[in-house]
Amino acid sequence: MPVTVVRLNLVDPEPDPGALGARYRAALEMAAYADERGVTTVQTEEHHGAADNWMPAPFAFAGAVLGATRRLTVTVSAAIGPLYDPLRLAEDIAVLDLLSGGRLVTVAGIGYRPEEYAALGVDWKRRGALQDELLETLLAAWTGEEFTFRGRTVRVTPRPGTRPHPPLLVGGSSKAAARRAARLGLPFFPSAHLPDLAAYYEERRAEYGTQGWTMMPDAVTPLLHLAEDPDRAWAVYGEHVLHEARTYASWQRQGVRSAVKSAATTVAELRAEGVYRILTPDACVAYAAGGATGLVLHPLVGGMPVEEGWRSLRLFAEDVLPRLTDGP
Repeated sequence: MPVTVVRLNLVDPEPDPGALGARYRAALEMAAYADERGVTTVQTEEHHGAADNWMPAPFAFAGAVLGATRRLTVTVSAAIGPLYDPLRLAEDIAVLDLLSGGRLVTVAGIGYRPEEYAALGVDWKRRGALQDELLETLLAAWTGEEFTFRGRTVRVTPRPGTRPHPPLLVGGSSKAAARRAARLGLPFFPSAHLPDLAAYYEERRAEYGTQGWTMMPDAVTPLLHLAEDPDRAWAVYGEHVLHEARTYASWQRQGVRSAVKSAATTVAELRAEGVYRILTPDACVAYAAGGATGLVLHPLVGGMPVEEGWRSLRLFAEDVLPRLTDGP
């Protein structure tokens, strides 16, 4: 059975404060519903200063989702590691790990937007060194023992419940990211289907003598929305999907490689491209049967109206999931 993911990044280009609050509450209700129906994962992410309200506080949101659910995993993919205070993040993740019984997964990347670093007063040129410090600090902090941090002896409490530490992956699309993961013995999560980079990670892991594994996206990893009439859905809601695709594409500097990368400038181009897909339940089941390792539903894509997001999620949970598994 493929992994089933509900992606929630809370993008909304033109909300009033009340509407945005309602969208956040609806996202929590969707997460709880997905949990009851046997969805594997809720995924969220991190961006700062976006005019369309892209999720800036993934761990706060992850905590709310974990509190509203009992079984599914919540994946932060990806946290922008250098933007965090290492000790505070170690504490926050430890608390969430204890509260959730180990259901939080963190993918730590370094990001690709200098504007985000500038907005938070972090030196873009030091991002590699800051990422090294962050990951090394998290691993040391979660042992429960004293260690040296910036010239002083510290101990972080509480210690997480998951041993040896909460799930932590290194994300990225560069050799530096792969080396970092290999050196620290952490799993590597390439940002796209990059077999050569995965092989490089394995070579470096053998060189360092560390444990680890690669979690790599499929060669084709579309974001899905479900509708009984895809033609109508594209006509009525396609601009929401296009908004997110164009925003995300505008952030990706030359050389950035991502599983979600669109060159579309119109709804028609976006539909033809296949990065985002609106499928009937039958088509979604057929796509899964074709060998997909994961199905990523994006019910609130690009500020999609909440009621349409619910229709998509219910079709997925009630008409697709039962045909993929015998039950939650």
